Amino acid sequence: MDSSRPYRSALRSAQAAQTRHRVLDAAARLFATRGYHATTFAAIAAEAGISAETVKVGGSKSALLIAAFEMRFAGTESAPSLTDTGAGAGLMDLPDDVVLDAIVERIVAANARAYALWTVLLGAAGADELVAGALEEMLARRRADYRRLVAELARRSVIPAQGDPDALADELSFLMSPEGYQQLVAQSGWQPDRYRRWIGDQVIARAQPAAR
Repeated sequence: MDSSRPYRSALRSAQAAQTRHRVLDAAARLFATRGYHATTFAAIAAEAGISAETVKVGGSKSALLIAAFEMRFAGTESAPSLTDTGAGAGLMDLPDDVVLDAIVERIVAANARAYALWTVLLGAAGADELVAGALEEMLARRRADYRRLVAELARRSVIPAQGDPDALADELSFLMSPEGYQQLVAQSGWQPDRYRRWIGDQVIARAQPAAR
């Protein structure tokens, strides 16, 4: 038995993961700056410093856009929940007195990284069935994540347990969306700290029974 095979296999896996990361990082930059239609396999390859054929092995342009957004936003491709990604790892293990601030901080950081790609994704969905389907799945996962979040915060008494939790989850999903970041920070010029504080205030305000 060749004892070097597991080593070579692990090395190849690491190299493949590194190449994948380079491709998606290059694709994310180009999609965000040039848009979906103007970004080509050749341009991604040049940006990543690899061959166009290597880029194509990673999937269609639609698939690269979807994966590039997921990696830029969450640090992980195709995760069933944000808590299963680099962006959400460990959040639910934090103490009650810091968990809400940490959640807001992580989501704000994710939006800052990915809001431009989210805009490209929305535009591409209008003409590309694969992107449209992926977008629908992302929105469904986001809705489920926020409903779990509201339930967990209420269980911990971080927010009051009264009111309509599904309505609150929908409101928070909208408030903390990449669209909101783009409008308030990128377009209106809010400082990220101001946006972060505003999000935290809105979570608490919308959770109060009297406000509902």
